[in-house]
Amino acid sequence: MQRLSVRTSQRIDLVDITGQIQSIVSKSKVKEGVCFIFCPHTTAGLTINENADPSVRRDIINTLNKLIPEGAGYSHSEGNADSHIKSSLFGSSLTIFIAGGQLALGTWQGIYFCEGDGPRNREVWVKILEGK
Repeated sequence: MQRLSVRTSQRIDLVDITGQIQSIVSKSKVKEGVCFIFCPHTTAGLTINENADPSVRRDIINTLNKLIPEGAGYSHSEGNADSHIKSSLFGSSLTIFIAGGQLALGTWQGIYFCEGDGPRNREVWVKILEGK
């Protein structure tokens, strides 16, 4: 298992980690297999979405903040209940096929670390399994 460090710069942030994950895949020399990505944080998650147009990221963040606003009278006493809810919507793991030594993503797809309670230094765990 490899650990990838991710630094977020905003309270709610989507950080493109596609290049770092592809680098781990390339260094593994696995040509065919599966890449498992896990986020070990309760106020952050992972998603795959468009990475060609940065306005998509802004739209996702703005919509999340409208649907699940910060400080909306939640019971959780730490003041970050919205972050826990947002991370649950994204989920904590991704599974991506490896084909020809590359992540098998669609043309416009990228992998995002989804921060809900930043800015912070975070980790993503990556495990690659070779398949035939």
